[in-house]
Amino acid sequence: MGEMMPRLGRLAAAVLLALAASGMGAAYVSAADAVTFGQPRATSAFGKSIEFEQPVTLAAVPSLVELLIRTPGAAGPNITPVDLPAGSGDQTLRFEVDLAQGHIVPNTAFVARWRVTDRDGRAWLGPEVTHLYADDRIAWKTLSGDVVRVHWSEGGNDFGRRALAIGDKAIADTAALLGVTETEPIDFYIYADQQQFYDALGPGTRENVGGQAHADIRTMFALITPAEIDDTWVDVVVPHELVHLVFATATDNPYHDPPHWLNEGLAVYLSEGYTRDYRNEVDGAVRNETIMPLEGLAGAFPTTFDRFHLAYGESVSAVDYIVSTDDRDALVALIRSYATGKSDDDAFAAALGVDVAGFEAEWLKNLGASLPVRHGPQPAPPGPVPEGWSGSAPNPSVAPGTGSSPAPNRPPTQSQAPGSTGGLLLVAIVAGVVILVGFALFRRRRRVQPGP
Repeated sequence: MGEMMPRLGRLAAAVLLALAASGMGAAYVSAADAVTFGQPRATSAFGKSIEFEQPVTLAAVPSLVELLIRTPGAAGPNITPVDLPAGSGDQTLRFEVDLAQGHIVPNTAFVARWRVTDRDGRAWLGPEVTHLYADDRIAWKTLSGDVVRVHWSEGGNDFGRRALAIGDKAIADTAALLGVTETEPIDFYIYADQQQFYDALGPGTRENVGGQAHADIRTMFALITPAEIDDTWVDVVVPHELVHLVFATATDNPYHDPPHWLNEGLAVYLSEGYTRDYRNEVDGAVRNETIMPLEGLAGAFPTTFDRFHLAYGESVSAVDYIVSTDDRDALVALIRSYATGKSDDDAFAAALGVDVAGFEAEWLKNLGASLPVRHGPQPAPPGPVPEGWSGSAPNPSVAPGTGSSPAPNRPPTQSQAPGSTGGLLLVAIVAGVVILVGFALFRRRRRVQPGP
């Protein structure tokens, strides 16, 4: 939800080679073939469905029909069994992806092919068909620049050229800083309607989102009306999102992603800098002792408005600290080291001389902040205890309201001792009450049930 496409291309090729080596692959047309494939087709309607069709000629009804679909960012093809055709001869295999059951971001490319297994267990692979799932609700205009292709619907060519200039400059500046070369096109879709924009990004999109980048499909989406194209915030949101795409290229590796705060911190640092507003927000969190640990910002940011913005402030603060303490070269070395597959601690140690915890301690000290209080699951408060149950618990670790440290071992008290008279009497009383209540409920149930 791009940077993984070259690697996925190699994985997909390996999968197909393995299929061919195992006898799963075959020529598309042959006089002796049990299956002859025609030209496959794929169509889609935004937000509704994606349909795949494959004309075939079958010598006999197969034992299995499957559709293999690859998408950017996936580790391999998704294999879906499809209903068998009713008979042999000329048939059309069909499969529909119902988008009412899930969301797909527009500009996602699907590569599909069919696999038919005959009654002898031989599998026959059909030709590939590539389909770009598009937002076909909108009549898009398009302009292409050095790397960026901008798509918009409202506003004249001046609007498109302005957006394209901002995008191409952001890509060139970030690529030069990180020492990477961007050659594959980056698509930049500009929506003028808020509801259409949220429909494209999918359910659950936060109300304060004005742009979003998807590195796996090398696509950026932004909400900008023609009247806003000259606003200063456009010069921020467009470079911010495009920095994410270059960051993905610079850190591409098959092991793990860099911390989210580093990604967002770089995007804010390069698009607007460590501004006074962010400084004031971070300083206020220091005074109120509400600073969040960087470990808590390594994944998704908080969803509440104030913590969400504080997360961005802390992220750019940490990146600014790297540059001011070391230099930009150290920041670039840290980011680029992820491409070699280093762990977080190894990457920070190689570039900055300390692991992540050490860096966080230095950054907090520079802010004048103490180590944040770690929040997490807390033991439940003690509740009411029945009379006679107030003695020492056999296992203090499960007693209500106890801490995590177990008490020293000691002989059980009389009320805890196995076979004690008090314990047996209590068990007998409880068992008697359960039997009486159960019998009463049974008689009541028999009385209220209708007769045959």
